[in-house]
Amino acid sequence: MRTDETAYPSRPQIEAARELIGDRVRRTPVLVVRLDDGREVSLKLELLQHTGSFKPRGAFHSVLGAAERPRTLVAASGGNHGLAVAHVGRELGIPVQVFVPTTAPPVKVARLHELSATVHQVGDRFAVALEASADAARAPGALAVHAYDGMPTVTGQGTLGAEIEEQIGGDTVLVAVGGGGLLGGVASWFTGRRKLVAVEPEGCDALHAALRAGHPVATKPSGVAADALGATMIGQVGFAAAVAAEVTSVLVTDADIRAARQWLWGSTRIAAEPGGATALAALCSGAYAPEDGERVTVIVCGGNADPSQLESVGAPVTGSGR
Repeated sequence: MRTDETAYPSRPQIEAARELIGDRVRRTPVLVVRLDDGREVSLKLELLQHTGSFKPRGAFHSVLGAAERPRTLVAASGGNHGLAVAHVGRELGIPVQVFVPTTAPPVKVARLHELSATVHQVGDRFAVALEASADAARAPGALAVHAYDGMPTVTGQGTLGAEIEEQIGGDTVLVAVGGGGLLGGVASWFTGRRKLVAVEPEGCDALHAALRAGHPVATKPSGVAADALGATMIGQVGFAAAVAAEVTSVLVTDADIRAARQWLWGSTRIAAEPGGATALAALCSGAYAPEDGERVTVIVCGGNADPSQLESVGAPVTGSGR
């Protein structure tokens, strides 16, 4: 384990995480599609993971790797992380408390209750919910599972990178970024092996701002994907991994995200949430333009949104699942 302040997971640590998690997470499918410009792209459909996002990978690893079995689990979340921790708690028989902002989408809050979590809605931002969770996290036997900036969380998210490498040959992986847990894990796996493109909404640019400043800085998240990608500051672990991997950072607009989300629905009948469509938005909008022959994988990382917001238009695109 790296011990310096710029630590991020190693490939052996991620491999060990895969073994520890085992079959508690799904091996999610890949869909190869052709975009409107004729480019063929591989979509890694991680929105088909348990609870509708990649988050159970890090949550299971955090809990199963704890020194002692926790009596309770505590999570602060915009929604998806809380769902993952609630799922883990139900699967392992451990009570869960989840702190979410009052702005969390109702569909996510309802699902938290369905998973038997005790839900506390506090403040209007993730940072406020995180602060509110501190007392519960200090209770005897409690384990606080950080949404993105814990080494066990990031290591667990790195198992997605290992899975992509087994399923898909390629040159480049596009990853949506909020607090940096997913990017940190995937970048840790692929550093020096594939190009990483970090995609953020213009209103949730914690990584982009940190790369510009040379260190994590506070931002003010806003926009259509803020519930999932609205971290005030990029996590230290994810930032360290992003710098080591020399990621390419691009920004997309809310309109770009809505268009990519609608394209996914109209062309594939995949109902992604805005955060889940953000990485694809970089391709659809031209914010990231691959070179000729560049083989691109896009992680569709979340699907917890109200599908009634999607128009029922569009014809299926030519594609194949594997």
